[in-house]
Amino acid sequence: MTIATAPSIATRACGLARLAQFLPVAGDDYAKLRNLHGQGHTQGHDHVSRLSPYLRHRLLTEAEVIRDARAAHGSRAEVFVTEVLWRAYWKGWLEMRPQLWRETQAGVYAGLARLDRDRDLAHTYDAACDGRTGIDGFDDWARALTATGYLHNHQRMCFASIWIYTLHLPWELGADFFLRHLLDGDPASNTLSWRWVAGLHTPGKAYLARPEVITSLSDGMYWPKGLAEQVFAVPGPANPVPGPCPQGGAWDRQLPTALLLHEDDLSPDWLLDSGLRPKSTAFLVAPDARSPRPVSPLVKSFLRGAVADCSRRLAPGLASLHGPVQGPGAVDALVAWARQTGASQVVTPFAPVGPVAGLLASLDTRLAAEKIRLVRAMRPYDAALWPHATHGFFRFHQAVRGLV
Repeated sequence: MTIATAPSIATRACGLARLAQFLPVAGDDYAKLRNLHGQGHTQGHDHVSRLSPYLRHRLLTEAEVIRDARAAHGSRAEVFVTEVLWRAYWKGWLEMRPQLWRETQAGVYAGLARLDRDRDLAHTYDAACDGRTGIDGFDDWARALTATGYLHNHQRMCFASIWIYTLHLPWELGADFFLRHLLDGDPASNTLSWRWVAGLHTPGKAYLARPEVITSLSDGMYWPKGLAEQVFAVPGPANPVPGPCPQGGAWDRQLPTALLLHEDDLSPDWLLDSGLRPKSTAFLVAPDARSPRPVSPLVKSFLRGAVADCSRRLAPGLASLHGPVQGPGAVDALVAWARQTGASQVVTPFAPVGPVAGLLASLDTRLAAEKIRLVRAMRPYDAALWPHATHGFFRFHQAVRGLV
């Protein structure tokens, strides 16, 4: 097998180059061929964008990618645009149900405790993570993911289905495995996609990986045997009633301000263009907060590169740079930094539900004790789209098509 190559340079310039390379096929070709992942599509898959690591950390933004795709193909780009809009749907949906992230994390710890008690389950888990199950396709996908940080979307769906229904492994541990290794590992998209495969996101609907579909879409590369022939009820929390969608805060232009950037949004141009002039800028990265298990060095390397790229691109507007800050003492370090800057407010891009948002909640409490405001500024794109993620994607899509 030829392993798809993950992005090696975590820069906006690299993302823009990849976008330019993809745009010629973002219309009809994408619509017809995006699910293929066979022998003719092993060099990163020719008819998918591979932009997700850049979108995940907002080295590129969803709005500009949608704009460029429509400029290139008009209405024929709508299949691709719809896939981009799924990102906003998942984020908005989880913002209104943040307890599911906490419950999933609790499920990870419970699953790891089960591995300690159940030797057979632990053996199956290790084989699945290492690509030693003997299941054609699945093993290649596991090894490709850990080697590159990339996995084609259809392979992700099939991997999750086999993990749950054939191998009988806890879905939370599968979601954790993805989050630790994917360069585009996103708490909302990852968690809720695994819940969808498990039949928890849309009650009564689950995804069953079928060998004939895998064989067809892989151009005959894979002929998996022994896959589960039916789904079963997967234990997990039901969907809670949605709460209110959060709103971003407004920063006071008259107050001395520090800027805190983080791995969820590394293109703060929109803040600088709106007049923000920070006294100092710090960076917060939290890869190890994703999981109690080790996070891939590829993920950490990509984050380091992305932060360095942001620093280089926007250095004139970011004032004195501090960071990146990470690790168990990150909140303490950021409190000390904010105090030293003499700022009355710290402005940060709104972080969606996930590890960074959890750290910012702790930082907010600590800064308040110092009489320093933490202002979470929300991008207009998120503010416009997230509130519509109240039910299923179809209703969301109908509501937001005229907004982007």
